[in-house]
Amino acid sequence: MAAVIFDLNGDGSAEGDDHLLVESLRNGSEQAYEELLARFQQPVYTVALRLLTNQAEACDVVQEVFLKVFRHIDHFRGQSSLKTWIYRITVNEAHNARRWFSRHRSREVDLDTEPEEYRDWRETIADGGRSPFEVALNHEHAGIIQSALERINPVFREAVVLRDITDLSYEEIALVLGVSLGTVKSRILRGREALREQLTAGLQARHALRLVPTTAE
Repeated sequence: MAAVIFDLNGDGSAEGDDHLLVESLRNGSEQAYEELLARFQQPVYTVALRLLTNQAEACDVVQEVFLKVFRHIDHFRGQSSLKTWIYRITVNEAHNARRWFSRHRSREVDLDTEPEEYRDWRETIADGGRSPFEVALNHEHAGIIQSALERINPVFREAVVLRDITDLSYEEIALVLGVSLGTVKSRILRGREALREQLTAGLQARHALRLVPTTAE
């Protein structure tokens, strides 16, 4: 019996598309695996990077996430959306990576902080129209935000990333994190406030440094 092929041109609902994709994955459809990666690879990487703040670690998490999805797709029962299930796996793997690296980082030497294979996939896509100034400005802003994210409580960081970067609903975030809706709202509120404080402090520090006169030798 031929495997079910996921209809990339279907006009059904997201839930219907998820069902077809899951069934196709269970039947070993190569096209379904390609569609899964096309839909979720970059979003999963983005979440992992924001939670871990390290490209190499984020790439490792992406590999682990899709290995688990491929291996355990038969256990997906559709009690949540496919997206929510995948993000839940991503958050769990980021937790595992954070614990592992916190134990082992002190014994490792980073020989290359940005090897070619760990570049952000978005950097390999041609970007037409933006000037070098705009690109530099965007990178500077992204760096400021990333630095601020690193300094807030990881519990709050998860909630803020899932809401403000992946644009999940409060209900979806509650399912991903396994907490109540009230807890989600509280973590987002506190996380945004903590992020705002860090951003303000960071910008003030950068401004102060620019005002310090340099002495000529």
